[in-house]
Amino acid sequence: MTYVVTENCIRCKFMDCVEVCPVDCFYAGENFLVINPDECIDCGVCEPECPAEAILPDSDGRATPWLETNAKYSMSWPNITRKGTPPADAEEWKDKPDKAALLSPEPHKD
Repeated sequence: MTYVVTENCIRCKFMDCVEVCPVDCFYAGENFLVINPDECIDCGVCEPECPAEAILPDSDGRATPWLETNAKYSMSWPNITRKGTPPADAEEWKDKPDKAALLSPEPHKD
């Protein structure tokens, strides 16, 4: 099993989850985070840390459409091990539905 970052993270990218991960399996895109499913140890410590409730176990049907996205981008985006600054408008985007089309394929840039 693995945990999966889902649509709720898009344009929020709070990153609270990153610092609690014991195996550093988060990868950062321009406006989204992903979990590498081959590195995740299924400990679950990240799930309650997410203010947007965007992290789900892969056994949850809502995670299924995001499994491939997490696997794909974790291969090309940079690894992130520390919480950064979320977007200024993250709170505005936190509970908005239907954000999938807004996912940027671009990697995080410092």
